[in-house]
Amino acid sequence: MRTLTYFVAVSMDGYIAGPGDEVDVYPTPDAYVAHLAAEYPETMPSHVRPHLGIADAPNRRFDTVVMGRGTYQPGLDLGVTSPYAHLRQYVVSTTTTSPDPAVTVVTDPVTLVKELKAEDGLGIYLAGGAKLAGALYGEIDEVILKLYPVMLGRGVPMIAGEFDVTAFERADVTTLDTGHVILRYTRS
Repeated sequence: MRTLTYFVAVSMDGYIAGPGDEVDVYPTPDAYVAHLAAEYPETMPSHVRPHLGIADAPNRRFDTVVMGRGTYQPGLDLGVTSPYAHLRQYVVSTTTTSPDPAVTVVTDPVTLVKELKAEDGLGIYLAGGAKLAGALYGEIDEVILKLYPVMLGRGVPMIAGEFDVTAFERADVTTLDTGHVILRYTRS
């Protein structure tokens, strides 16, 4: 059975974006980006992959991405209609349609993820955001936090949902010279 992994950038104080959805506050030095490109190549958007030298890198962990409209919209604003062309792409939204046949828009994320988990294949990359992570909270099998060495003070929380304590076990920690830490947890 496939797993759903919430792979997300987060500040030291637990925010995935600033109060106005700012994500440009996260430092992304070349060494950090190179590490992500090497270890998680499929999480790099298709239009960025050639610039990182991983245009044809095989998918290592994921073959499907599920994202909310808020995660999809910045690419659309730049004219990128299929941000992860190397993956099966799903956008969860009740307010948008897809301008690209490679992107499927759905309204029920839980049913979608349960159907995807029943298939064979690599893992499912949950790209965000907080509301979608809250809706899929019970389906998240693994969390990979890209912990950035900054505090935002306030902003968009990692999960927007009901209070529900769920235990996870640390599976891996990678500390980079850049000050970034990649923490991987699996559901207990």
